[in-house]
Amino acid sequence: MISPAGFPAHLSVLDRSLAREGEHPGQALRETVRFAREVEQLGYRRFWVSEHHAVPGIAGSAPTVLAAAVASATSRIRVGTGGVMLPNHQPLVVAEQFGVLESLFPDRIDMGLGRSVGFTDGVRKALRVDKDAAEDFSEQITELLGYFTGTGPVRARPADGLRVPAFVLAVGAGAGIAAEHGLPLVIGASRDERRTREAVDGYREAFVPGSDGTKPYVVLAVNAAVAATSEAAELLQIPEAWSTAVSRTRGSFAPLVPSGDVLARDMTAKERAAFEDARGTQLHGTAGEVTAALAGLVERTGADEVLLTLNTHDPADRLDSYRRLARAAGLAAT
Repeated sequence: MISPAGFPAHLSVLDRSLAREGEHPGQALRETVRFAREVEQLGYRRFWVSEHHAVPGIAGSAPTVLAAAVASATSRIRVGTGGVMLPNHQPLVVAEQFGVLESLFPDRIDMGLGRSVGFTDGVRKALRVDKDAAEDFSEQITELLGYFTGTGPVRARPADGLRVPAFVLAVGAGAGIAAEHGLPLVIGASRDERRTREAVDGYREAFVPGSDGTKPYVVLAVNAAVAATSEAAELLQIPEAWSTAVSRTRGSFAPLVPSGDVLARDMTAKERAAFEDARGTQLHGTAGEVTAALAGLVERTGADEVLLTLNTHDPADRLDSYRRLARAAGLAAT
């Protein structure tokens, strides 16, 4: 699929609402809404938000509420979730929430669905779910979609009869579940590109078209940074890589700190290994380098869309990265 700009796929944005050290989580949420307005002006196709619970460094805990704020602050860009973790919720309530969103913002809402549950026993207990809840993900999707088509156990208002595009985030068996339901697939670009291609190929081979003749649709999620030089772009990704390393070694995702603070740290061997592993999945460079790399990924995987994410300490640096990439990809700024 060719985007209107001529880049070989649509370009969209995922913002996880990461907090910065010393700031209140509310500031991160307000920054998400402000960033969405800027992304819309740059010409990106979608703007998605995410769901995390009781994580110190991530403010986005209620994605449908945040999506409503984003949709209210914008006028054209599609708004959605990347995603709502369906095992954490009752499908009826999710249908009602997206029914309200679609009613308020017609033809602009996307329903991205994931199968993760709470990260810790305490969070799972607070959410009233157990660690095996994700095993029923496929059945939950069936029930959820039924509320929109009128085949659910009750009539969900105002979702009944509305069309809200659903996407499945590929975690574990997610690719197969997306194929089984005839839904678009969202998959992260792995360090081992062969694994990504195999998952995408398996999804396409197993895809079961829906009653409306749906076809496979692949959204490739990529962590990418752009700056005047490759070295400067690499620095933009260090804060998130460090927070990821902290989560893997200490069990809690830390708020973002400046790159200089991270590089000045005396990391333990375990922290260094996790930090380098996190950096290994990141793509960075000049606008031309990153655009070419993304185009190559699209060509090799056949992706229809690229979902870009970047979290760095200075919001102005993040916006500059997306602006440079939008210009290089030929997106139509407004």
